[in-house]
Amino acid sequence: MLDQIHLLAAVTLLGVLEQAYFFFQVIYARRLFGISPPKISGPPEFERIFRAQVNSSEYFPIFLALLWQAGLFFHQGLAAALGLLYLYARYCYFVGYKASSSGSCLSSTRLSPMYSSASILWILLAASALGILHSLLSHYVGLNILQLFTA
Repeated sequence: MLDQIHLLAAVTLLGVLEQAYFFFQVIYARRLFGISPPKISGPPEFERIFRAQVNSSEYFPIFLALLWQAGLFFHQGLAAALGLLYLYARYCYFVGYKASSSGSCLSSTRLSPMYSSASILWILLAASALGILHSLLSHYVGLNILQLFTA
């Protein structure tokens, strides 16, 4: 069983480490700009870092659910590769948001990494849905849709 989920576990761990990095960036910015919790407003530089971290945190549970469903029901390797691309896109989004609209990594703006990460989530959703549909049809109806495509 573990050999079927080790890639997913590694991507999950990397995702948690990325979230921790984003959290530490907010802590550092709070100290740099003298903004103590629970305040969330301050100089634009602080607010951009804070918003980038919050935006990334909001999507993280969705990412994890889709990563694991796609990996378990569709294909672990594909899900893990898409997961790595997603994490890279979120990092680029964070860096771009932090630097204002000048951006870096995937494009000249911070919007392109956001669109990239959203697209990856849609692909993971499609892979999850196809994998779950295949599992349900083969288990309850006895229909193997993969055999239909290869026959």
